[in-house]
Amino acid sequence: MGLPTDDAVVIQKGKKPGEPEYVITVNCPDKTGLGCDICNTILDFGLYIIKGDVSTDGIWCYVILWVVPHASSPMVRWANLKERLLSVCPSCSVSFYLNQTSPPATSSPAYLLTFCSRDRRGLLHDVTQVLCELELTIQRVKVTTTPDGRVLDLFFITDNLELLHTKERQDEMYKQLHAVLGQSFSCELQLAGPQYDNVQCVSSLSPSVAEELFRCELSDNEFHTQALSPDMINLKRASVTIDNSMSPAHTLLQIGCVDHKGFLYDIMRTLKDCNILIAYGRFSPVNKGQRELDLFIRQKDGKKIVDPDKQDVLCSRLKLEMLHPLRVIITNRGPDTELLVANPVELSGKGRPSVFYDVTLAMKTLGICIFSAEIGRHCTSDHVWEVYRFLLEENYRFDMSCMVGRNRIVYKVRRTLMGW
Repeated sequence: MGLPTDDAVVIQKGKKPGEPEYVITVNCPDKTGLGCDICNTILDFGLYIIKGDVSTDGIWCYVILWVVPHASSPMVRWANLKERLLSVCPSCSVSFYLNQTSPPATSSPAYLLTFCSRDRRGLLHDVTQVLCELELTIQRVKVTTTPDGRVLDLFFITDNLELLHTKERQDEMYKQLHAVLGQSFSCELQLAGPQYDNVQCVSSLSPSVAEELFRCELSDNEFHTQALSPDMINLKRASVTIDNSMSPAHTLLQIGCVDHKGFLYDIMRTLKDCNILIAYGRFSPVNKGQRELDLFIRQKDGKKIVDPDKQDVLCSRLKLEMLHPLRVIITNRGPDTELLVANPVELSGKGRPSVFYDVTLAMKTLGICIFSAEIGRHCTSDHVWEVYRFLLEENYRFDMSCMVGRNRIVYKVRRTLMGW
């Protein structure tokens, strides 16, 4: 017999009248990386975590997060958010409670959405917004523009609701796409076949471009240009300290950094990939643009982190992931201008949510048309990366041949990705 699961996830409106605050409570069996999976889902729904607490005895976990919808994100379907959060929680069955194992996850089938329409500025983002609001996850995309001004797009998508095989769900998608694209729009949906496998990898990156995109450190100049505002340049870039004197059984990890969208996800993703267990954590509200986080952690074998080399590796990696969670550059691809965005993929295979949505939003805001787009994966010696490539049309507002014009585009894209 399974344990009750109705209250495993509870979402409530905040008690303060007039404030868009919601409280998410997760109460379920624990597993390594549960915090990362929860933060990934919350980020995917366009929510910003104000503060939070997490505690676990190694068997059962209790998480409470205060969240608000991000201004630029799609409409939040709260009932669907609860279902998604329940799906990442380990089974509440007695067998799991005793054995600490969970059944293997089953992957959702991929569908190929093909559509053709007249091109216009912001078209790609408008389509992306519809798909995101319907909780259709974009896995891969191939976008091309024909010489006669029409756009042919191939979206490889999965359905978070697992209902895309039904006529009702398909009709809902077609209706919302037609509302955005008009009568000149035509589309077709089918299960993805071998063509899905052919777009798993991005087309080859030159060694110089790969070196710039995947390098490990930000230069001082890059940090200054990517700061939230001039008055924040003097804030701590990133602070990570380890203390083994505060607890006989756990290592205290104290983290501070300039606030950004996905801050908690970036930390939890890194700890999950390093097989670090969290016993207790507190995520404090933002203070003058700064975020603080205290975590009591252990290694997977249950021991504290006392080896100085292991401490240095963990601290260095956390600093890098907080300062440089997304890579954004502009380069030349033949005669064209190409925007590249990359983010590390979790060891579980999950990519960062909402990247394609945010980049296309930035391009729409700047008034720049995207001539071609693709998403794929690229492997380096220490990471698998999700890479987004966009060929940009020339724009009279931006001189893409000079560094100033290119920096303006990079600046806007990065700020949008970071929630600034």
